[in-house]
Amino acid sequence: MKNFSGKRRMATAVSAASLAIVISVAAPPVSAQDARTQALEQQLRQLETSLRAVRNELEQVKAESARDAQRLMQIEQKSTSIEKRQAVDAQKMAKIEETAVSAREILDSSPHMLFFRGGYARSNDLRNGVSIQSGGIGGAGGQADHDAWYIGAGFDFNLTNDVWGLIPRTSLVSELMFEYKEFGTKVAGNALTPPGSGVNVSQFTLTAAPKIKFFEGSRLRPWIIPAGLGIHVISPPSESITVLIPGIMFGVGADYRIWKNLFAGVDARYHLTSGRTDGIKIDGMTAGGYLGIGF
Repeated sequence: MKNFSGKRRMATAVSAASLAIVISVAAPPVSAQDARTQALEQQLRQLETSLRAVRNELEQVKAESARDAQRLMQIEQKSTSIEKRQAVDAQKMAKIEETAVSAREILDSSPHMLFFRGGYARSNDLRNGVSIQSGGIGGAGGQADHDAWYIGAGFDFNLTNDVWGLIPRTSLVSELMFEYKEFGTKVAGNALTPPGSGVNVSQFTLTAAPKIKFFEGSRLRPWIIPAGLGIHVISPPSESITVLIPGIMFGVGADYRIWKNLFAGVDARYHLTSGRTDGIKIDGMTAGGYLGIGF
């Protein structure tokens, strides 16, 4: 019995030892598998973390690219705006330069002028007078021709370059002028004339008139005289020894600045009087040219 119990205990101990050996032998493979699994899971987690980081970096790159594209668009818009502003500035500069050139021309040209005239004159009627053809005591005599030549001079005084703000680039000038006309030098005289001598038929005219000159600042300046006062002195006098005849003068012309303050021009004028003075009518016109000096 005791031997059986001892054998049983021994068998149990052997079984226990065998089981322990089996467990000890089988245990390492199971632990290695778990370790590999854990390592793989850790690698997967690291890979996932790396992918997340890459994704975050890609999103940051996209965001920065979008910001860069927006900045580039803003730069292009600013560049376009600058180009437009530069074009507008260039146009403004061109206008300023043009205005400066016009202003320089205006400054270079003097507003006042002294001019000398000459040309052709014609009277509408033949001239009578006390010492030529006369209905009075002098009796019959000769008459001067319709045609004459004239010389004269005048002075332009500039008052305003824009008619006091009413009309731009239009000057209002005050003109004072005189001229001498000669219709004949050897006109046959009547009984009051010494025998064998001829009579000089002439006329002196003094005028004062407003002159409107256009295109201020330009080399070419057309002008008009709407109406001016004229005082005529005739020789020989009328049958009642009248020598002064008042009238109205109208004129049109143009002058051109040929160099610095030297001008050349043409004009035409018409003189109108109220009627006959002692049988004498002196209405007529003049047409010719003139040279002017600005100052």
